[in-house]
Amino acid sequence: MTDAAVAAHPLAPSGYADGFARSKLPPFEEWPELRFDLPELRYPARLNAVAELFEVAAVRGWNGRTALVGARERWTYAELAARVDRIAHVLRRDLKLATGNRVLLRGANCPMMAACILAVIKAGCIAVPTMPLLRSRELNTIAARAQVDAVLSAAALRAEVDAMEGPALPLLLFDAGAASDGLEARMAAHGDPFAAPDTAADDVCLISFTSGTTGVPKGTMHFHRDLLAICDCFPRHTLQSRSDDVFIGTPPLAFTFGLGGLLLFPLRVGAGAVLLEKLTPETLLTAIEEHRATVCFTAPTFYRQMAQLAGRFDVTSLTRTVSAGEALPLATRAAWKEASGLEMIDGIGATEMLHIFISAAGDEVRPGATGKPVPGYVACILGEDGLPAGPGVIGRLAVKGPTGCRYLDDPRQRDYVEGGWNITGDAYEMDADGYFYYRSRLDDMIISAGYNIAGAEVEETLLHHPAVAECGVVGRLDPERGQVVEAHVVLKPGHAPSGETALALQEFVKAHIAPYKYPRVVRFREALPRTETGKLQRFKLRMSEG
Repeated sequence: MTDAAVAAHPLAPSGYADGFARSKLPPFEEWPELRFDLPELRYPARLNAVAELFEVAAVRGWNGRTALVGARERWTYAELAARVDRIAHVLRRDLKLATGNRVLLRGANCPMMAACILAVIKAGCIAVPTMPLLRSRELNTIAARAQVDAVLSAAALRAEVDAMEGPALPLLLFDAGAASDGLEARMAAHGDPFAAPDTAADDVCLISFTSGTTGVPKGTMHFHRDLLAICDCFPRHTLQSRSDDVFIGTPPLAFTFGLGGLLLFPLRVGAGAVLLEKLTPETLLTAIEEHRATVCFTAPTFYRQMAQLAGRFDVTSLTRTVSAGEALPLATRAAWKEASGLEMIDGIGATEMLHIFISAAGDEVRPGATGKPVPGYVACILGEDGLPAGPGVIGRLAVKGPTGCRYLDDPRQRDYVEGGWNITGDAYEMDADGYFYYRSRLDDMIISAGYNIAGAEVEETLLHHPAVAECGVVGRLDPERGQVVEAHVVLKPGHAPSGETALALQEFVKAHIAPYKYPRVVRFREALPRTETGKLQRFKLRMSEG
């Protein structure tokens, strides 16, 4: 490890009363090498990331600046800080949560969801944000894996929380109107500032879940210092965020792409963010025009559709647009540049790494390439021998930096980390100038419109339908969404292939797991291709004619 990295080992004494998170970290020998080569990445041993964000804002005179804008509200930094303190008091005083307890969060993109995430972390608890579309079955798994102690949920998303199994958890609802037992009513009883507890920079403050190729979710554990590190790498050096920026976009705050790009990044520099739910390409363009947004974060699918509509809107306020979540096609880059005049900032990140670690902007952009390692990170291509390969070799992308994979009590840690490198699961090629080019995924993950979808999870759901005997799920290339979920289904006797049957299977999946995971294509087969040992040959399903 680098000299700067050694300081991270062993861990500083925890500030938490609940030692769950520390006990579930992987052994040190299974950690990736952590690098803190940039001066700005050398944080103090005692740190609360959210307290640091608001303390810096106050010192730099940002309290009167707009921090967050929602559909019905506009909060300054001072107003956001006061709400965060009130929620923190509710968690610690009213709910009697201990430091280190886990809080599951449910909410679409809005200022209250943002305030809740920030408050959980400032209170010394651990935030476990969940995607708004997840069903109770998926929430059950997450809650059990993280051993959640309480739930903060938007009132509109209560149904799936109520349907969860397991022990009853304290539940507080926000955006619940005039409800006397809602979070806002509880907040009104607390007006004094909240003093953040003495937490270590390497205390876990965020557990973000990602679906693996098996469909079993993996909890990625991130420290207080990690939240600041992602703010001090990509947005500082590549995006070059400024205090007069207005951030906007579509990724959910429960997705680390959204948490960074639409909340942490703007707060780090005194900028503002617009948080709106259920955006379409047209309503996002409307919001960009209305709020004079300067920085946009979304997936290639959205940019592809926005390019066709942009002529009807004034998007001249935009100065930077960031694409991540899936590979950026050259045609989409070209169409967006023609429509907006902007060269797309492409990037690759991972939930395990928290945010973008390879990118390029401005004159550094090379169409077709994702970019170069963001300052603070290093990357290479590992060849078949497991060693770094030179230019022109397609191999496994490996990366190191100030953030890295630490799965929550999961043997798959040994799959993701090899020789100190984080192995992202992507096949890349590097050219002689150090630019990285995406080639494919190395596993069975389906990436559709920026969403990661585990084919095995969709298979498991389909197998619960009474008409399904066997099924195999793969990703099919699609010009609009990058990939779509394609299900190959063998029906049980008495059930006939038809459009009605396909629709019934699609609706069944939507009802049991997050709707975005449903198979947009259903193909009926008499049998599935298998090896002599009975293993499903998914590559043959991918090669079948679409």
